[in-house]
Amino acid sequence: MNRTRRTGGNSGRFRADRNSEHSTGSARGSRFRTQGASRQGSRPGTGRKSGQGVRSSTRRQEFALPVTLTEPLPAVETFAELDMPARLLAALSAEGVTVPFQIQAATLPNALAGRDVLGRGRTGSGKTLAFGLALLARLDGQRAQPRQPLALVLVPTRELAQQVTDALTPYARALRLRLATVVGGMSIGRQASALRGGAEVVVATPGRLKDLIERGDCRLDQVAVTVLDEADQMADMGFMPQVTALLDQVPSGGQRLLFSATLDRNIDLLVRRYLHDPVVHSVDPSAGAVSTMEHHLLHVQDTDKHTAATEIAARDGRVIMFMDTKHAVDRLARHLLSVGVRASALHGGKSQPQRNRTLAQFKDGHVTVLVATNVAARGIHVDHLDLVVNVDPPGDHKDYLHRGGRTARAGESGTVVTLVLPHQRRAMDRLMADAGITPHTVRIRPGETELHRLTGARTPSGVPVTVTPPAAERSESRGSADRSRRRRAAGRGGSGRTAARARRSAPKNNP
Repeated sequence: MNRTRRTGGNSGRFRADRNSEHSTGSARGSRFRTQGASRQGSRPGTGRKSGQGVRSSTRRQEFALPVTLTEPLPAVETFAELDMPARLLAALSAEGVTVPFQIQAATLPNALAGRDVLGRGRTGSGKTLAFGLALLARLDGQRAQPRQPLALVLVPTRELAQQVTDALTPYARALRLRLATVVGGMSIGRQASALRGGAEVVVATPGRLKDLIERGDCRLDQVAVTVLDEADQMADMGFMPQVTALLDQVPSGGQRLLFSATLDRNIDLLVRRYLHDPVVHSVDPSAGAVSTMEHHLLHVQDTDKHTAATEIAARDGRVIMFMDTKHAVDRLARHLLSVGVRASALHGGKSQPQRNRTLAQFKDGHVTVLVATNVAARGIHVDHLDLVVNVDPPGDHKDYLHRGGRTARAGESGTVVTLVLPHQRRAMDRLMADAGITPHTVRIRPGETELHRLTGARTPSGVPVTVTPPAAERSESRGSADRSRRRRAAGRGGSGRTAARARRSAPKNNP
């Protein structure tokens, strides 16, 4: 096995050994494979409703972390101490990023030196720049051939892919590196075109990347840096076979960076099989509870839950409200609009352009309430969001932590509120114990002072409102509708223009 890496020097850049073996199941993989590797996780929340069925005895335990054989480099206190290109340091300053977060300070020196890294940090702790800055710095000055990216970032969801792309774009631009985002729900033709044009970094969800590889639009044999972001969720969602199939196409001598909020047995296989002598950094407990976050369980009667949720939504300020199903999300969003609350729905049944529009409107304040399924539990960053509400309790402690992680990000404070019905109380108590959280519990009814104190709840205006798409999108929609009408007309025997010409050319039957 050939591995060409710099562990010092002036640039921290690299050239992967192009002669290293690319075969599936390399010696590197067999060296770290262990017996009894855990099975892939099932989709979160399947077969559960509103926090029922949560059992402490079934909580997945952490695996034994690998032992680092080579002494890691120490953490830094400033970005200036890092071996990064001057243009990258200037871009950080221009973006107002002056002091590294803990996980960045700990992992960047080793990632820049070419070491494999296994990093754990709670959601919102700065993991994206922890791997992103190292990846971009090590690609500085290189150029990808068509269809052959030099770096790959695998993520579980479209939203997280877009967030990673947005976060890395200003720094990639500073180094003149090209990013391509490859996700489902968007035009595969445009994504293939971006890859044909050449992209040094591909940010992808596993399924769409697999499709593009099968079409011949992408190859992974030149990838020298691979990042697995939120690896635990990819395992939970059943992506493990796709992820391992993709990793087996990446040269075995490349660098691997695996970052996650939790390190349970679902990703043991990835660590043992694909990481070589990794530097392990764990800057937060696995539960990921945040000291600047308050947790409240609001015990409510079945008949009061809907009204209580409505009053919370009518607060002065933005809020994300999580529910179990797409239909429930749509119903609550429609109800809130009907009583004067600017709400919008986000779930997997929406097209990607719709999801992007909804998130943009929520971030700019055009929408104040985002009603969502777990599709919004990861990969969404909204500045100054101080409240998350579980209208329906989550299925397990990991879902709870990731939902709550939408608030109290980057050192800010926030509150997580869960509406708990009488039959859900025991399950929620077990879930909170699994999460390592001691919540404040209170019985509430709509209109009470305590509900207002904790959430800012108030009575909505009752005047219906409408959330309209931006003017550009309305114009695009009209254009799309016009094209659809023309296609239908053509299907009936020609366009309206053709039919008009035929009528003009027909002989007149004058009486």
